[in-house]
Amino acid sequence: MTVIIDDPHEIATPAQLIVAPDLPPLILSRRPTHPLLTFTRRNPTIVMGGLLLAVIVVIAVLAPWLSTADPQALAPARRVRPPSAHDWFGTDDLGRDVYSRVIYGARTSLIVGFASAAAATFLGVLVGVLSGFIRWLDPIVMRIIDGLMSIPSVLIAIALLGVARGSIANVVIAISLSEFPRVARLVRGEVLSLRERAYVSAAVACGSSATRIMTRHILPNALDRIIIQATYVGASAIVAEAVLSFLGVGTPQTILSWGNIMAEGRALWQVKPYIVFFPSVFLCVTVLSVNLLGDGLRDFLDPRSAKRT
Repeated sequence: MTVIIDDPHEIATPAQLIVAPDLPPLILSRRPTHPLLTFTRRNPTIVMGGLLLAVIVVIAVLAPWLSTADPQALAPARRVRPPSAHDWFGTDDLGRDVYSRVIYGARTSLIVGFASAAAATFLGVLVGVLSGFIRWLDPIVMRIIDGLMSIPSVLIAIALLGVARGSIANVVIAISLSEFPRVARLVRGEVLSLRERAYVSAAVACGSSATRIMTRHILPNALDRIIIQATYVGASAIVAEAVLSFLGVGTPQTILSWGNIMAEGRALWQVKPYIVFFPSVFLCVTVLSVNLLGDGLRDFLDPRSAKRT
């Protein structure tokens, strides 16, 4: 409380005291929020996509413990049974448990998607950096990239798998070779923009080698775009694997994947749609989670894109 006296040299009596109320604080104190909650509130797309993808990955890793039956075990007496308490996703035309086959198939689809994204990104970054930084090599490489991009990526993968035996490794190679031109074109554009910056000119004036400029100045500043593009390539690779397996040119039937499960159930689609429905739902959720993660990373790493949208 505050006491107000007219004359500071005069001794105030109790009757002369004027009491003024205390003023409220000008700045209200806020309770500190947890950094994780702050990040979730600011980047809900990253959190949503990351959680969905994490759930799919956990299901794939824990498939031996989550499955209810041997995914390859034949049971003719239990063929084409609808979903029930015993058979959660039903059984196929050979009596195999669809639920167990779907969660085991997640392993192949995720391995192919992640491996293809890593290989295509590495090859695309290598080609894009060389094309953007070496001026005489740029026209030659870009004409080849334009030719590859003029052909649908699925057709390129089918052509490559037509001359090779179907396996996970060959599928990864085929998808990587069909997807890397998009990464290379993106990286090449970033390199063309970054090599005109002042710090690159200063590094050249200081006598830095081309390799040092690429690794210390060009790639670190283009890393955000590369990571974002890698997520989109991963989603595209998962879909491409399912399409190739569905057409019969991808992974062999002995290897479980969502594409193979849908290919085996397409003959009974009209009467037993659940055989195709459940693996397609897992495929859609996985691709959606990767795309959400990529969109969230784009807004997080490049705030200007979020403001434009």
